[in-house]
Amino acid sequence: MLTFQDIRLARELIRDQIIVTPCSRSTALGDLFPGRLHFKFENLHRTGSFKERGALNRLLHLSEEERARGVITASAGNHAQAVAFHASRLGIPSTILMPVTTPLIKVKKTREYGAEVILHGQRFSEAVEESWRLEAERGLVMIHAFDDDLVIAGQGTLGMELNEQLPDVDVVVIPIGGGGVIAGTALALKTLKPDVRVVGVEVEAAPSARLSRDAGQIVGVEPAETLADGIAVKQIGELTFPLIEEYVDDIVLVADEEIARAILLLLEQEKTVVEGAGAAPLAALISGRVSVGSEDNVIAVLCGGNIDVNMISRIIDRGLVDDGRLARLIVTVRDRPGSLAYVAKLVGDAGANVLEISHQRAFADISVGDVEVLLQIETRGREHVEEVLTTLRTMGIEVGEAVRPSRSSGT
Repeated sequence: MLTFQDIRLARELIRDQIIVTPCSRSTALGDLFPGRLHFKFENLHRTGSFKERGALNRLLHLSEEERARGVITASAGNHAQAVAFHASRLGIPSTILMPVTTPLIKVKKTREYGAEVILHGQRFSEAVEESWRLEAERGLVMIHAFDDDLVIAGQGTLGMELNEQLPDVDVVVIPIGGGGVIAGTALALKTLKPDVRVVGVEVEAAPSARLSRDAGQIVGVEPAETLADGIAVKQIGELTFPLIEEYVDDIVLVADEEIARAILLLLEQEKTVVEGAGAAPLAALISGRVSVGSEDNVIAVLCGGNIDVNMISRIIDRGLVDDGRLARLIVTVRDRPGSLAYVAKLVGDAGANVLEISHQRAFADISVGDVEVLLQIETRGREHVEEVLTTLRTMGIEVGEAVRPSRSSGT
């Protein structure tokens, strides 16, 4: 089994080729739950995630003969980019298998880093199976995304950094996919500071580690579609599972809706871009999944920032709707000149901004002399929406419906 000495050696080997990412206290989000919140910004690595640590350590252990043959791996994106970037920098040919559902930004970046990218399968597990087949067919060297002692040791250097940057840390919250980063980090942290509490976070769509812990053995799952694609794996690693069992204190689950809210909070309040997997620790904390004392120093590891901008746009829109800052009103007015301008003026006088307007005549359940108008408006929040509705109704405008989803669990 992996030892702390392996992690220490990895630290010395990769030290000059991997940046030390910041670990700082959050003043913007620290009041969302008890304790003193700190973020470890692993999304600031050159390729956008912690995966560089393990990938580089594994590549640096290749023999000259193995380097000449080239390497292969399967990845949902972050490990792919890390392998592609450092392999190219070291002059090693790389082939990367990625599921066809991988976000476009991750595929694009992996190719830009110089790898041969092959899209295969709907699931990560299918890409993994194809990578093993090509490894044998082409005589390549496998760089597993998480189930490799050298990869785990590289990821474990994160734990050494955390201990140096915040020696009095009490709780560290880390995402779990295949388990490489939490296994190595927990081993390092528990060796250096045995009383630290390490909590792993999985997405509800792929809870292999949690189910495996409950069963006392590795349990595979069939991951559902999830915002946290970086941690949606079929099963925890055979090498990582024993380490998680020994060194990780608790494993909690979060929903996609909670992750989406965490991404928006980090973007709007912390001014940092984080992908679904990276936002999982904050999601767990603000939803109350992790028990934290008022005096605890807590570190949430933001493990990656590779998220498609189109997904960010959708998350922002959904978040604004959930907060009431975007709302859609359905009003009925007389179908005559000036009616629409009158409604728009009332909305504006109430301090809201009209973003979109559309009309329903033929398909609306209204009299032939009326028109149904759908207004998408921008407001200051839920209370402001109610003020707008009151203004319209007071002035005799029929408001049939105000479409704004109720606050979801954990938000």
